[in-house]
Amino acid sequence: MSTTTIRLPEELKELVASVAFAEGVSSHAFIVQAVAEKAGQAKARNEFYALARERSAEIARTGKTVSLAEMRKYALDVATGRPAKRPKARKLAR
Repeated sequence: MSTTTIRLPEELKELVASVAFAEGVSSHAFIVQAVAEKAGQAKARNEFYALARERSAEIARTGKTVSLAEMRKYALDVATGRPAKRPKARKLAR
């Protein structure tokens, strides 16, 4: 495991110490967990944006998509456990 030094304002250092104590962990463990959570969120967000760009490019390339109404019905059916047929992408009228 490598070592990284961070400089925290005194107020933040005290806050971390008190919250970590309340959580029953060391300040070090609290900071490591916070960094891991933040990095995981950033990674998930970046993957989401990449997928959105891919799908947008596919729509631009093919002109095919699913209407919001069809997608909403499908999502609600899936969420409520009703049988749901996945809508097919098609060129929508303008």
